[in-house]
Amino acid sequence: MQIKFCNLCATETIKKVPKGDDKMRDVCKKCGHIQYQNPKVVNACIIEHKGLILLGKRTIEPRKGCWNVPAGFMENGEATRSGAIREVKEEVLAELKNVTLFGVYNIIQRNQVHVYFRGELASPHFGPGAETSDAKLFAPEDIPWEQLAFPVGITALKRYIKEMTSRQFTIKEEDIVIDYNMLKKIK
Repeated sequence: MQIKFCNLCATETIKKVPKGDDKMRDVCKKCGHIQYQNPKVVNACIIEHKGLILLGKRTIEPRKGCWNVPAGFMENGEATRSGAIREVKEEVLAELKNVTLFGVYNIIQRNQVHVYFRGELASPHFGPGAETSDAKLFAPEDIPWEQLAFPVGITALKRYIKEMTSRQFTIKEEDIVIDYNMLKKIK
């Protein structure tokens, strides 16, 4: 995506490779400021309570009406863990305990890095938040896989459930390749 105007002086930009760089960038014609574009960070948390997994049903696009692990874009001024905890409070109105890193998933096609944590409900109180119409605990065998919102959530959940039986959780970094044909079928 092109940044057409400088975010410092509002002058039009041009595409070029700046000196000492190796990538095409949008550079201001007037002041020379380089308009860098970097991946977005998404924080998420897989929440377990007595062997059940808490999911929220989305009321916003993309993937409105689908179930998802509470997740959202990181805000300026927050750390990844606090961002995941904030998203849980916003989406499923839950308080967490024992929040630990679970995985980092790179979605290069979307210029996103998803940082997944795992945690437990601090109490059995939860419900739908501002961006969800429902919040529900699912037994692993009852998770509505065909109605889950995003491939990254499916990948993380499947690994979590596999490791859940042994309680030997690992931290993993993985690249996710989006199959757009699969997403069309899930609607």
